[in-house]
Formats: sequence, structure tokens, C-alpha cells
Amino acid sequence: MTKPSFPGSPFPLGATWDGKGTNFAIYSEHATGIDLCLFDSNDSGEATDVIKVSEQSHYVWHVYVPGIQPGQLYGYRVHGPFDPANGHRFNPNKLLIDPYAKAISGTINWHDSLFGYEVGHPDEDLSFSTSDSAPYIPKSVVIDPNFDWEGDTQLKIPYHKSIIYETHVKGFTKLHPEIPEEIRGTYAAISHPVTIDYLKKLGITAIELMPVHHFIVDRHLKDKGLTNYWGYNSIGFFAPDVRYASAGTHGEQVFEFKNMVKELHKAGIEVILDVVYNHTGEGNHMGPTLSFRGIDNASYYRLTEDKRYYMDYTGTGNTLNANLPNVLRLIMDSLRYWILEMHVDGFRFDLAATLARELHEVDRLSAFFDIIHQDPVISQVKLIAEPWDIGEGGYQVGNFPPGWVEWNGKYRDCMRDFWRGADSMLSEFAERFTGSSDLYKSDNRRPTASINFITAHDGFTLNDLVSYNEKHNEANGENNNDGESHNSSWNCGAEGETDDPEVIRLRNRQKRNLLTTLFLSQGVPMLVAGDEISRTQGGNNNAYCQDNEISWLNWDKADKDLLQFTQKLIRLYKDHPVFSRRRWFMGRPIKGKGVEDIAWFSLDGTEMNEENWNQDFAKSLGVYLSGHGIHYPDSEGKLLTDDSFYIVFNAYHDTLKCTLPPAKYGKQWTKVIDTNEGLINGKGDTYQHGETFEIEGRSIVVLIQPAEEK
Repeated sequence: MTKPSFPGSPFPLGATWDGKGTNFAIYSEHATGIDLCLFDSNDSGEATDVIKVSEQSHYVWHVYVPGIQPGQLYGYRVHGPFDPANGHRFNPNKLLIDPYAKAISGTINWHDSLFGYEVGHPDEDLSFSTSDSAPYIPKSVVIDPNFDWEGDTQLKIPYHKSIIYETHVKGFTKLHPEIPEEIRGTYAAISHPVTIDYLKKLGITAIELMPVHHFIVDRHLKDKGLTNYWGYNSIGFFAPDVRYASAGTHGEQVFEFKNMVKELHKAGIEVILDVVYNHTGEGNHMGPTLSFRGIDNASYYRLTEDKRYYMDYTGTGNTLNANLPNVLRLIMDSLRYWILEMHVDGFRFDLAATLARELHEVDRLSAFFDIIHQDPVISQVKLIAEPWDIGEGGYQVGNFPPGWVEWNGKYRDCMRDFWRGADSMLSEFAERFTGSSDLYKSDNRRPTASINFITAHDGFTLNDLVSYNEKHNEANGENNNDGESHNSSWNCGAEGETDDPEVIRLRNRQKRNLLTTLFLSQGVPMLVAGDEISRTQGGNNNAYCQDNEISWLNWDKADKDLLQFTQKLIRLYKDHPVFSRRRWFMGRPIKGKGVEDIAWFSLDGTEMNEENWNQDFAKSLGVYLSGHGIHYPDSEGKLLTDDSFYIVFNAYHDTLKCTLPPAKYGKQWTKVIDTNEGLINGKGDTYQHGETFEIEGRSIVVLIQPAEEK
């Protein structure tokens, strides 16, 4: 028996429960009819009710159904032309996921019926499938939006006080022995006291979660016994992925996610989401019909001149058309939902250059960025761009507009090259170390526009960066052809695991060098989960399909010495604002002090000259950072001052002599970091101005001059 229904409202899109019933609204410009199908179970192929959605307002189809409660499963069948040559792929035999579903009940059970065409037909995607996909597709879920936030709001930690920790919900906790086994790998495990205590002791201020939007595991991976572990294949831009939920699948995942955010906020830790709005999990013209393709293919995707095919700037088969108003609304509604309803603190946009494309060029003034800039909600959270895609002209580091910060791929490449001893100019090292003013200063952005990183989820871990010259991706099933071949890595003399004590010592020193460089550079540091405990992926630099011990953090093998070093390093960074400036170095004398806010020296104690900067074989230098040259007030309006530091970088393979600069820069210096010794404290050796000491090959020495002693 069909439930009674009323016209309902076109706003908001999605399924909205009001305590008495639920309003359903879905956008489709070219549809000729839409059926709302209600289900009792996720694997059911038979709908308990089918309700015709007949009301339309500006291409939004809507209906109100009394009595529909949270937990109700539903999907849509959309009628319209099946005309791939003109971009239309309607097929009412396919049950479709609501693009605005706040929860999705399960995962895809791959079957040929999920495709809009007859699989194996000689006409391929031009054929028409009459088989019903309902038993094999997860259902959308009506949710209860109510939640006791206990007064929680976004933390709004400024960038110059931020330390970002990139991690994966499952991989971070799956093997943790102190977390209850039944919740490992879930949102509940991230909010467990053991996890939060670890994050607080480490010192990070924000956790950046790899994609948690409900995503698709590609059929070809499933057939090979692999999976889409990273999750960069979204299908539900409002739904926290059910695979990371321990409490249930009918909306309970929403409560669990909200509780995770609330508990992290209580600990002073922000939540940033890695989001993928550039494409969906439906793939190219030979992909399945799961949601957008069947709802209105031409109104969601960027199509080629031959509308049978898709523009592909992402390497995944399709590109969402962010030039269209309904797609822009989808993205903006999703972002606002995660901010206002889920309380997240910001977003990292995967392949963000794709969202900027107007026609065939990347345009920083595209509609997407204009709308974000003027939105009173979205513009106020952290907006982080991965500033590249695979299309022509897609490498856009430094070209995003004010209000955005960027993953600085040039920083990563420069620092890797410097420490592996590759030919490189000291001038670029200095530029990257001081915040990359060449990339960001001209458009009035600040050093915090640069998200500095040595490693990310995509590529070698820190341990593997110093342990492998070549990628070892055989487990991915592509004959080691996948993944980046140019990694700027160096194995320190042996490929992979070794028991050679000299190689092990060098690798440990290199890890400390890279971490120290990262946390003493101007900009916002990003640390990848597990780098602080020497996590390895066995040389796999593209573990996107490895939901197993290759990717999971192995807490039983944690490098506790490196962890302790990293904790102290982060504490030093947080205690000294000279390392996290809000404004650029001026490079000129400080009034009343007679010294610059920053000065660069050769190891003989003389200031660097033009010739020194441009020698590609030079591997060592010193930098003076004045605690009196910060040039701006603190949060209470008082002029910030700090201790001064002298940092010596020696990427040369052998020991060198280092002479300290003249007395005007500091009369007495105390060693606080020596990456050769693993030392990081305030009771190291003391040196006088002009004194000479030795610095071990491939190491860093950091000296401090207390402000009151200057």
C-alpha cells in the first residue's frame, strides 16, 4: 500500500525529518519522472513503498511523506531519455543514491546490474540495461539531526599556531593494542582517550582526516582482492562513510562522527577533512550508474564535445562540472553542512586545481573561488588546496587566491633534495625555509599560506624516504608500474631493511634532519601519522589499495626514540614564536638593535654573498633568527619578543668546522638540538661568539640565545 504524501518543499535538498514526517527533494533538470522507493533492509531488492514525486520547483522534485522516521532506507528511480550521444543516461531500472543523503547504509555489492548498459554488449555503453540494481546498491538513510554538542563550536586556531597531523581513520587505530578491539579503525577509536592522549602529548593542533565522505571501492580492485583504502572516490558528499562506524549503519554513524569531533575539540584539537569534490566514484562512460549519472548526467559532469564521453582532469574517469549552478550549490551545501552540522574546522581540497578550471585553463577567479570567498560560513574555516591536477597547466602552487593556503610541493621537493645531497641552490633552500615569499608574498598572502610537508599519504613515509631509492609497489598488482617513480629519496647505502649499524645511524639522523627542518621552517607544518614512530610501508609509495598491515600503523614497532625527539621538537616550535611568524622577515636592521631579523652565514662566520647562494655544490649554511625582529603584537596587543636562534645546516657528507657570527648577533650560545646526537634540550654545550666548533656530516645544530642575555 502506497503511503499518503503531500507536495512538500524544494528546500532543503535531501531527506529532512521534522518530527512528524520527512520531506524529500532532489535536483534533476532533464528528468521526466522520479520515484521515491522505501526499503526495510539494505540488501532488499523489493521496495515496501514506491511514491511518485510529481511536484517540481526550478528543477527540484519534491514530496513530503508523513510518518517517515529516522532510520528509514530509501533510494530513487529517475525516468528520462537514454541518449548517451547527447549526454543523457537515465535508466529507471537503476536505484540511485540521493546526492544529499546524510547517511548511506552499506557498501556496494558489485553486480552487472549496477551498470546502465548491458555489460559485454557489442555496443558497450550505448546499449540499455533492464536489470534491477536495487539488491546490490546501498540505500540512503533518513537521519535524526539532533545531537547534544554541549556548547561545542569550531576552535578557530590561527594558522601560525597550527600543527597539522594527516591520518586515516582506520589505519591510525586498527592495530592499537590499548584501544578496545571492537572499535579499532572507527570514529569512536579516534575519539578514545588513548588516541586523544597520544595526540596531545605529541603536540599537534589539528587532525586532517583522509576522506570520510562515503566512497566507492572500484570493481577492478575488488576483483583483484584489493580495495580503495584511501577513499578518494566519493559518492556521498554529506554522509560519513559507514565503514568507519562501530555503532551502526542506519544513521548511527552520524552520531559517532559528531561525538568524535566533540571529544577532539574538548582536547583542543581541530578536525580538518580531506574532501574530493572534483569527481565522483561513477568513473568514465563505462562506469556504473549509482547516483549522479542516473539522476541527470548532463547536469553534473563535464562532458566532451561528443557528450558520450567525460572530461577527465583527475585520472579517475570523470570531472564534476563546478561551472554549473546546481553543482556549485551541491559543493557549497556540503561544505556548509560539515561546518554547521558536523562542526569540522576546515577542509583540504583534493586536486583543487580541477575546481578552478574554466573551459580548459586553470583560472584562480573561477566561480567556485568567488562563491567561497563571499560565503559567510565557508570563508571562515581553514581552506587548504592541493594545488594541482593531472591536466595541462594543472600545477598551480602559489596561484590560489587570498584566504587559501596550499600544500607546498616545492617545499617538499627542495628539502628532500637538500638532505639527500642532490645538486640544488642554497638560495631555494633559504626561500622555502622562510615561507616561500616568491610564491605567496606578491598577492598579500603571508608565510602561513605555505603548508610545509616532507611526506604525505601519497608517496613514501619518512622512514621509507631514507630507506629506499626505488618504489616497491608489487603488492598493488600493477607490476610496480603505479606510483611516482621520481621520489627524491635516498636509501643511505642499502635498499630497504638492513642490519648495518652505520646505515641505521645515518637513516635515523636523516629522519631527525627532515623533521627538524620541517618544524623550524616558516609556514604551517604538516606531519603524516606514523612518521614520528618510523612507520614503514615496505617501500610502497602508492598504498591506496592496501587496507592491511602495509598501511596501518604498527604500534608494537614504534620508534620511541624518534617519538620522544618529535615531541620535544614540537614543544620547542610551539614555545618560540620566532619559528611561526605571521609576517615576512624584513631582512633589515631592527631599530635599536643593530642586527637584522634574519641573517645568513657561511660556516666561516661571514655573511653569505651572491656567489655563496648560487653554488649548486654548496651544502651548508647558518641562519640567525632574531627574537626581537618579530614585528607584530601578540593576542593582547603586546609586541612579541622571543629568544634568538642560530641554526647550522650541514647536508655535506663529512664533518665541517663552523664559526659563530660576531658578538652583535649574540655573545653566548647554548646548543638545544643536535640531530647527530639526537639531543634536544636546554642544557647542551655552550659556545662564545666567534668560537669554532665541529658539526657532523648530514646534521643540524640549533643554538639558543635567551632574550635577556642579548
